[in-house]
Amino acid sequence: MKQKGKMLYSLLNFDYFISGASLLVLIAVTFMGVIMRYFLNNPFMWGEEVQLWCFVWIVFFGASAAFRTGGHVAIDVLVDLFPRQVKKVIEVFVYILVMAVLVYLLIHGTSLINQLASTGRTTNILKVNYSVVYSALPIGCVLMMISHTVATVYSLLGKNDEMEGEK
Repeated sequence: MKQKGKMLYSLLNFDYFISGASLLVLIAVTFMGVIMRYFLNNPFMWGEEVQLWCFVWIVFFGASAAFRTGGHVAIDVLVDLFPRQVKKVIEVFVYILVMAVLVYLLIHGTSLINQLASTGRTTNILKVNYSVVYSALPIGCVLMMISHTVATVYSLLGKNDEMEGEK
């Protein structure tokens, strides 16, 4: 059982690693771009492309981490007024609704990736296939689905404190 827990923990931290690494690359490229452009008068031509890639990866992998930590914006003042059982029903309804949206995004994101791969469309400067750049969409959706499922199960079982300890 411990091995399954470690695998889940590693999978759940994959989004932290990718979004964190993307953020570091974004900061480094932006900082070096400013230095090269304004102080050395020799700008990186590829900097903007890499920054775009980093933004895409930060958004989708960071969203997965936000699902798990409850970091998405939520206005639950009205829900807090209901009894515990009603709150659970609302939580299950929200879970189903969010999963439906994520499945929709996953299906259409995968379709987009297939289309980009089949057309061979590449970025202008570095000639990287757009399917690589935008693969963050379906991968992020799968990770969001896993994170949201884990967070919802922990919440419904009343084990939110255990999940906090895993982070």
